[in-house]
This record gives sequence, C-alpha cells and structure tokens, in this order.
Amino acid sequence: MPRATLLRQRLFLLFLVGILLLFSPLVLQFEQLGRWSGIPVLVLYLFATWALLIALAAWIVSRSRD
Repeated sequence: MPRATLLRQRLFLLFLVGILLLFSPLVLQFEQLGRWSGIPVLVLYLFATWALLIALAAWIVSRSRD
C-alpha cells in the first residue's frame, strides 16, 4: 500500500474519532459535571480533546515523512 494512501487513511480515521469525541452525547456528560478549579469541565474537555487531536495529527504526519 502506498504511503500516501496509508497517511490519508490514518488522518481520515483521526477525523472520525474527532467527530465522535467532539460531537456526540459524550460531550453532554461533561456539561453536567460542573466546575474544576473554577473552570467548567466541559471547556477543559473540549480544549484537551482539541489539543490531543492536533498532537495526534502532527505525530501521524511527521511519522510518515521518516
């Protein structure tokens, strides 16, 4: 399988995982948890998930260049 195809498949899978993590009923669970150190848990979850997705995308792309 060519490297470009494998890269596209991995990034597409990451996109689908991101959709599930950011736009699913799972998000509503964090809305009900309240606050942690004065910051809403929902905001912490969304930013942490977003940062994780960016880090994983960067790792996948950098790994494919080796």
